[in-house]
Amino acid sequence: MAAEAGHKEMTFLEHLEELRWTLVRSAIAVVIGMVAAFIGKEFVFDKVVLAARSPDFITYRVLCWVSRQLGLGDGLCIKDLGFDLQNITMSGQFITHLMVSFVAGLIIASPYVFWEIWRFIAPGLHARERRMGGYAVGFASLLFLAGAAFGYYVMAPMSIQFLGGYQVSASVRNMISLDSYISTVTSIPLWSGLVFELPLIVFMLARMGLVGPDMLRSYRRHAYVGILVIAAIITPPDVSSQVLVSLPLIALYEAGIMLAAREERRYQRRNGEVRGQHGPERS
Repeated sequence: MAAEAGHKEMTFLEHLEELRWTLVRSAIAVVIGMVAAFIGKEFVFDKVVLAARSPDFITYRVLCWVSRQLGLGDGLCIKDLGFDLQNITMSGQFITHLMVSFVAGLIIASPYVFWEIWRFIAPGLHARERRMGGYAVGFASLLFLAGAAFGYYVMAPMSIQFLGGYQVSASVRNMISLDSYISTVTSIPLWSGLVFELPLIVFMLARMGLVGPDMLRSYRRHAYVGILVIAAIITPPDVSSQVLVSLPLIALYEAGIMLAAREERRYQRRNGEVRGQHGPERS
C-alpha cells in the first residue's frame, strides 16, 4: 500500500500486523454485539426474529391496507401463515440462540467494521480521498442497514408467508423446523444488506476504471431480467409483491449507473485540466 508524502512507508510485515489488529478489533466489536443480543434473548426472538410469524406483523398489515386501497378487499391480507415451528434436535434451540446472536452482532457492529476497513486502507490514499472517507463509511453503513431492513421487513416476510403456507394438499400440514425458519430470517437480511452496497461497489470499480456507465447501460436489460427473476422466486405469485421487491433493486442499479457516469465526468475533467496545464499534445 503506497503512502502519500508525509506518511511513513510501511513494510509488508507492518501491513500484515495492521491487518491483524484491524481484524481483531472488528471481531471484538462483533462479539460485543453478539453478547448484547444473547443477553436480550426475549426481545431478539419474540419481538424481532419470530415477529414475522404473526399476522399482526407490520408488513402484513401494510399489505392488507394496500389491498383495500386498491379495491382488492382482503386479497393480500394475511390471516394465517399456515405452519408451525418445531425443534427436532437436543441442542437445536441453543445453537439457534448462538447463531442469531452472531448475526445480530454482525449487524450491530457493521458501522464500526466499515470504519476499521476504511482506517486500514486510508494511509494508501491521497489526501482528498481520505477526506471523503468519512462520507464513504457513513454511506456504506447506511446502505447496509437499509438493505438489512428491506430484507427483514419486505423480502423475509414474503418468503415466509409464501413458502411457509404453500401446500401440495390440504391434508398436509407444514411443520417447519426451527433452523430452517431461522436460516431464512437471518440470511435474507444479510444478503440484502450486501446487495444494497451495489452503488458503492460500482462507484469504486468506476474509480479503478474497471466499469463505466456505457457498459452498465448495455447490460441494463439483462440486469432487469435477473432482478425480476429473483423477485419472482422469493415473493408470492402476485404482481404487486414482485414489483415491491423489484423496484428498490432496480433503483440501486440505476444509482450505480449515475455514480459511474459522475466518476467518468470527473475523470475527463481532471484529464482535461492536466492537458491544459501542460499545453496541447504534440502530434
